[in-house]
Amino acid sequence: MDVSASFQFVVDALHTERHIIAPDWRGFGPTEWPGTDTYWFPDYLADLDAILDQLLPEHPQIDLLGHSMGGNVAMLYAGVRPERVRRLINLEGFGLPDSRAEQAPKRYAQWLDELKQPAELRSYESLDAVAERLRKNNPLLRPEFAEWLAPHWARQDAQGRWAILGDPAHKRANPVLYRKEEVLACWRRITAPTLWVEGDRTDVSKWWGDRYPRSDFESRLAVVPQLQRHVLSPAGHMLHHDQPEALAELIDAHLNAP
Repeated sequence: MDVSASFQFVVDALHTERHIIAPDWRGFGPTEWPGTDTYWFPDYLADLDAILDQLLPEHPQIDLLGHSMGGNVAMLYAGVRPERVRRLINLEGFGLPDSRAEQAPKRYAQWLDELKQPAELRSYESLDAVAERLRKNNPLLRPEFAEWLAPHWARQDAQGRWAILGDPAHKRANPVLYRKEEVLACWRRITAPTLWVEGDRTDVSKWWGDRYPRSDFESRLAVVPQLQRHVLSPAGHMLHHDQPEALAELIDAHLNAP
């Protein structure tokens, strides 16, 4: 799980002054938990639509950036509301392996079984332990970044331990299968010039094995009409932590392009 505060390093490195809105998605970071036992992906699109209506009613177009899950939300939104997105940036929002209808019974059964068990996230004895965990997850994370992130990533509970800021319900399987063709139908409608950025150390096969080969992703990305691509090095999936200065340069260049 990530939090919006982790983009602070990139924001600090931007050369162009911008009005930046960095929300935490429902059930992530300090955003309230809706009290649901399952999260539904279309809700993120509705949340983004509502945020823009509420905060930027006079702005017909925005520049939209998302990382990982947020990158997938951004891509879908830019295809569903193409008139609303001026420029688009996707940081390693790869999507998921395609699914088949015959997978549905097993997925529903898994979801039903998981609903009967309390979802939990690990807690830590101190902020130093949280920072240590962040660096264990990402060896490229600078120690000073981990120290700064720790209090934004966790909150002290009644027992004095530090609980990760995120709803454990996110860990449950989603009963709705990922349908690649629906996603690509949205991607094909994107009209905004799009920047794709990934880290050179990211290997999607480590997440999904042969269920989602790199060739499949390449064919998906090929449907995006106006696409530029960059690879940051050294960087992994958390490239906004690993190379904030280099990423900020790419963002500035993309958003300032004529």
